[in-house]
Amino acid sequence: MRPHPDTGIEKRFLISIFVTLLVLLAEVIGGYWTGSLALLSDAAHVFMDVFALILSFVALKLSARPADDKHTYGYHRLEVLAALINGLTLVYISFEIFHESWLRWQDPQAIKSVELMIIAVIGLIANLFVAFVLGGHAHSHNHDDHDHGEEGHVHEQEDLNVKSAYLHVIGDALASVGVVVAGAIIYFTDWSWVDPLMSVLIGILILLSSWRLLKGSFHILIEGVPEGMSSAEIADALQKFDGVKEIHDLHVWSICSGHIALSAHAVLEENAEYEETMAALKKCLIHDYGIEHTTIQFEEGSCGQGA
Repeated sequence: MRPHPDTGIEKRFLISIFVTLLVLLAEVIGGYWTGSLALLSDAAHVFMDVFALILSFVALKLSARPADDKHTYGYHRLEVLAALINGLTLVYISFEIFHESWLRWQDPQAIKSVELMIIAVIGLIANLFVAFVLGGHAHSHNHDDHDHGEEGHVHEQEDLNVKSAYLHVIGDALASVGVVVAGAIIYFTDWSWVDPLMSVLIGILILLSSWRLLKGSFHILIEGVPEGMSSAEIADALQKFDGVKEIHDLHVWSICSGHIALSAHAVLEENAEYEETMAALKKCLIHDYGIEHTTIQFEEGSCGQGA
């Protein structure tokens, strides 16, 4: 199984880490200066953005290492683990924000609304820039390099590692919007309670953004069928080929968000041509489903496994 290093996205990660560190510094200073919990909550999220970006960058580098005798699939799962950790940090951040919002609700403080809005707008612009830098990087696998004589299937899956970092940044951008809105309301109404209320809304937003990420990470780690695929549908497609009597004990799973593997047992007819049948099955899996890493065992009679 080949590694999939991407020097382009590595450079984008480095740019994103640098910009996010500047945003963190500005929001920490601004949060204490203006007295805004919403801005400090956003700063806490930005801190975890930095952590998420660094973790994702390290995972990206390590996952590009080739397979060896002890890790025959390579290090691709590190991407999924990084996404899982990033998702859990999002959950932690949201509950910390809820706690701080409750304390601030009981003891409201004066807010410098104009300064708050200026800093939040700067943070919003920076976050949108980072989101643009990281956005749109799904794994795309075109199998034209396999000599099958026809156009290869393009199978795209989101890279959970990149997606986890992207969600951190998008969540923070939306949080910055919330901080700007809170600052405007406080400026015109002097309602200081809007600040902790907006912090709660930011926490809920962060919590919701973590759910899909955690779900996708767990699904890969427990070796679930990749999104958009059906093991029964794949088995039916393979059984339609000449010489194939039955497909059973079929398993399809993701090594990471960019590599799909399949294993199956195939019961063949007595007159089936082994080499031609194997080539036809592999061609179907690559072109119709984007499954490149396959292990198919031929049998003359069902072994009873996977029934």
